[in-house]
Amino acid sequence: MMPTFVHRLWDHHHRHARGPFGHDESHRRGGGGRLGRMFAHGDLHLVILHLIAEKPRHGYEIIKAIEDRVAGAYSPSPGTIYPALTLLEEQGYVAQPDPTHSGKKLYALTDEGQRYLELNQTALNALLIRMDLARRENQHTISPQILRAMENLKMALRLKGDGTPISNEQLARIVEVLDEATRKIEQS
Repeated sequence: MMPTFVHRLWDHHHRHARGPFGHDESHRRGGGGRLGRMFAHGDLHLVILHLIAEKPRHGYEIIKAIEDRVAGAYSPSPGTIYPALTLLEEQGYVAQPDPTHSGKKLYALTDEGQRYLELNQTALNALLIRMDLARRENQHTISPQILRAMENLKMALRLKGDGTPISNEQLARIVEVLDEATRKIEQS
């Protein structure tokens, strides 16, 4: 089986990733960070409804609001938020007051959504407390902007390695760009 681009890049990284003390630095801050899983099944829907109850929002605004609330400890992907919004709309908890508004879907809370939030207020309060604790724990670590940039980089690498062959020259160039970015970050 031919190794994929991502596997080849991973192998290259592990052969060459050494920190300032010679240790392998590749396992710092793994998926999800030290906070573990942020939301259990259904929790995210309550948080989304809460944010929409504050004011009508677009999907991107919800992602940003969650990210800001936990100081970057968790950043939901569009692949998580948009299906959740579709489900909440199908359940009648949110609606689009003006679906033609600038091409983006703006979601507002319905009366049924408000009742659902009221019925689940205790669970929502516990979630908000947990999010506030995550914010305090993560406040002095990595900013949400840096986390978003890191996620964008990971996505670009995944898309580049979507199964299409990549030459050794392309691989070397990508590694060179990443190494150069690392040097610039260390110098800043």
